[in-house]
Amino acid sequence: MAQPDGTLETLHETLPLAQRLALSYAPAAARDPVLALFALDARLAGLIRHSSEPMLAQLRLAWWRETLRRDAGEWPEGEPLLAALRGWRGAHGELEVLVDGWEALTAPAPLPEAALRQLAEGRAAACAALAHAVGAARDAGAAGALGRAWAHSDLAMRLSRPDEREAARRLATREAPARPRVARALRPLAVLAALAQRRMRLGEESAAHSPAAMLLALRVGLLGS
Repeated sequence: MAQPDGTLETLHETLPLAQRLALSYAPAAARDPVLALFALDARLAGLIRHSSEPMLAQLRLAWWRETLRRDAGEWPEGEPLLAALRGWRGAHGELEVLVDGWEALTAPAPLPEAALRQLAEGRAAACAALAHAVGAARDAGAAGALGRAWAHSDLAMRLSRPDEREAARRLATREAPARPRVARALRPLAVLAALAQRRMRLGEESAAHSPAAMLLALRVGLLGS
């Protein structure tokens, strides 16, 4: 079901800049499912970031977990993100693992490596599910690898504690494969992984949206690598 432009625009405005840039390389037929995934990830990240206590974050994450388990026909109206997720045509349940991944970050500090891995695997599984949702199932494994690379590099810059960032950096360095080529519908994932790795390598937030980053996104988004 196509969503009204206003709904999509509302979601687009919730995305971090790197995700907005990556989304611009999605072909029209894949844009809505990609937007829904990016917006869900951003919403879950925000729940962690803006909850004053881990338990509050866990309660809010539990609502999303239960909602993703339900049939879309049972969802309340008026929530733009749920409206967009209806475009996954019943496959939204595959995104529950992303909720679990974000919940792992509510563990006491310092976060263990297992928690960082769980978020990375949650993003990987969600990206693999996206491959199925956009008709590129043969690239599900590659999409998962891009999601994992995106997560590790992103955490290396986003976590608040230096020791946690260093742990994420080690994971990113140790486990990051060469970025695989994927179908055009999945190019936004390749762009995200490339921008996150560049930001981590240079150690600067601006490295994801500088003129050089725009050129990198253009190359990856159009050529795939």
